[in-house]
Amino acid sequence: MTENNTIYSYKDLIVWQKAITLVIEIYTLTNKFPKEEIYGLTSQMRRAAISIPSNIAEGRRRGSKKEFHQFLLIAYGSGAELETQIEIAKKLPFGNNLDYNKIDSLLIEIMKMLNKILSTLRS
Repeated sequence: MTENNTIYSYKDLIVWQKAITLVIEIYTLTNKFPKEEIYGLTSQMRRAAISIPSNIAEGRRRGSKKEFHQFLLIAYGSGAELETQIEIAKKLPFGNNLDYNKIDSLLIEIMKMLNKILSTLRS
């Protein structure tokens, strides 16, 4: 960003930066899952997490407010998908003793930020 806080790139968006951090945390967490989950929950969680910053970036690069809004909605949906998968992991025997605190707080923060941007774009 510049001195006047103009955003030139999706990389300047704090929500995108936090979403990248979330992806890293999801990879770290899912590395602790059993190997037989590689094509199941591990893959699903990683795809949903990656979808969040990817859609933020694509929407920002599209150039129009309408397209940015649409891609943010997709990112928001991926966040909800990831929330659900995390809840499932917490309830499974291999996942119920893992630490989800950082992931939970990051995801909540990202979802709030996306919601705020979406409501701003609507008005």
